[in-house]
Amino acid sequence: MEKYEIILSVFLVLTIMIIPKNMVLSASSQHIPTTLEGPFQPVTRSFDPSLRRGSDDLAMDHPRLKKNVTSNFPEQIALALSTPNSMWVSWVTGDAQIGLNVTPVDPRTVASEVWYGEQSGNYTERRSGVSVVYSQLYPFEGLWNYTSAIIHHVRIDGLEPETKYYYKCGDSSLASMSEELVFETLPLPGSGKYPPRIAFVGDLGLTSNSTTTIDHLITNDPSLVLMVGDLTYANQYRTTGGKGASCYSCEFPDSPIRETYQPRWDGWGRFMQPLTSRVPMMVIEGNHEIEPQAGNTTFLSYLTRFSVPSNESGSDSNFYYSFDAGGIHVIMLGAYVDYNQTGAQYAWLEKDLRNVNRNVTPWLVAAWHAPWYNSYSSHYQEFECMRLQMEELLYQYGVDIVFSGHVHAYERMNRVFNYTLDPCGPVYITIGDGGNIEKVDVDHADEPGKCPSAGDNIPEIGGVCHMGPAKGKFCWDRQPEWSAYRESSFGHGILEVVNSTYALWTWHRNQDIYQEHSHGDQIYIVRQPELCSVGSKGNKVLPALLSSSVAATLMDPLLATLLCWSFVIDIVPPLAVSRDATNEELVEKRWRLEVEILWLKEVPCSAAIGSSERLLAGDIDLLKMCPAA
Repeated sequence: MEKYEIILSVFLVLTIMIIPKNMVLSASSQHIPTTLEGPFQPVTRSFDPSLRRGSDDLAMDHPRLKKNVTSNFPEQIALALSTPNSMWVSWVTGDAQIGLNVTPVDPRTVASEVWYGEQSGNYTERRSGVSVVYSQLYPFEGLWNYTSAIIHHVRIDGLEPETKYYYKCGDSSLASMSEELVFETLPLPGSGKYPPRIAFVGDLGLTSNSTTTIDHLITNDPSLVLMVGDLTYANQYRTTGGKGASCYSCEFPDSPIRETYQPRWDGWGRFMQPLTSRVPMMVIEGNHEIEPQAGNTTFLSYLTRFSVPSNESGSDSNFYYSFDAGGIHVIMLGAYVDYNQTGAQYAWLEKDLRNVNRNVTPWLVAAWHAPWYNSYSSHYQEFECMRLQMEELLYQYGVDIVFSGHVHAYERMNRVFNYTLDPCGPVYITIGDGGNIEKVDVDHADEPGKCPSAGDNIPEIGGVCHMGPAKGKFCWDRQPEWSAYRESSFGHGILEVVNSTYALWTWHRNQDIYQEHSHGDQIYIVRQPELCSVGSKGNKVLPALLSSSVAATLMDPLLATLLCWSFVIDIVPPLAVSRDATNEELVEKRWRLEVEILWLKEVPCSAAIGSSERLLAGDIDLLKMCPAA
């Protein structure tokens, strides 16, 4: 062992010399828990009474909502993933019409072109696409109708991974191309790489709280955005506009139909463009996108304005689809279309899950609008029917994390399956706290007098299934054991996948934007493929050689650096170092840290192990490649 002690001293000296000060100090930062330490005792953080529960919508003449281009120049520019080497570019040109009588324009009058290339001003590729318009019509006297401007969708392909592209969109024949914009592609599936940061937000709307959410999200520099439904809240208005209502039925009880003010969609597209023109945004429908109109037509705004990879993922519907983002397979499900086991969505889901290769995309993430696990009074047990139809399938295939919105608050669950704590169940997260006009939810179903009746919370589409899982009662009498953390505040979340088994989840409250390094909830979500056998292709069962405490400690940035240096000097074992050690203590002890060395094998493994990321991922099979010493 003496030779290893000498080598250990050498690499500790080297590490202290080269590690940036801020990284060393991270060793003394607050401990970040992992799901390996769960299940956790339920925690409720009460609503901060110094904050307002909500705010009014921004007016249509607000600088972030009003139209700032002329003629047929593009606006509301947005990106969406298509395949790992292609991207959708969407935008709007011209003017919408609203009034008692409207006449749709011919979408063929303006072409759909995208120029793009890897160098600014040098567009080596050009693609054309389609243009469409839609109308929102109401067969009731006095209600205004709407017909959209021209909406364009172009698919650009041949994209290299992890590459910056410069692009313009518009119609060159009309001399109406956009200014140059830029985006960066994601890593390829199977590359062992992941998007640096994925933002999750739901129930956004267009209030002043919404602006704080998006501004805060932008500062976190995401490489991908997932919007889990309820986008514009255009259906909080009468067709004539005016002031939006936080409660539509309360404010407009005599409305003959759930009306919408469609120009809010245009304002939302402009509001989002600074983000969506450079970062792909993937959307799924929520109940506020239903928007019924003449002829029992629904969801027309959602279906027309957004491009999603439905065809690319074998789906015949924009209500559900999937895509890959580096080593993550993401499934977007529709809560407001048929989800029964006899339906098309379920058949598609089963096929999609069966085809997932966990060697290519180790992480499996699902998202839909309405949560299955929810301890708030709002929407309590509203989507039990969907859970009963689909939960077992998702569990069978080892879905790791599920994101939903609908409830205007934050809640993270312990791993759960069928209301029972289960180390192989997904981590369910409700992130419907984007900031919309309906205000934040503060009541919990387990509080005295806050349990809704069985006749409350009826879904707009779908059935009602109340199973009484609360030990024979409709509501629990305390925060359920599957609810790990809940807080009523607006915000958004960031997922940073570290490797094939560790991902850092951080929930950022809006008020945290004013405090550096502040957040509402943070945890490492850890996959355990060696524990949980799943039905996907390529699931690799690994021996559980690393203790949870050692594995968790390795995720500290300082320790990751120590581990990287261990490869430089041919030290194989991962290290566990006290998180309480400060930079001064390291120097004072002359780098003789109190370390725990887990000797997996005394073998010269530097040639066999190509990257620290794979060892951090728990890929112990790499060690088996090494010859005996």
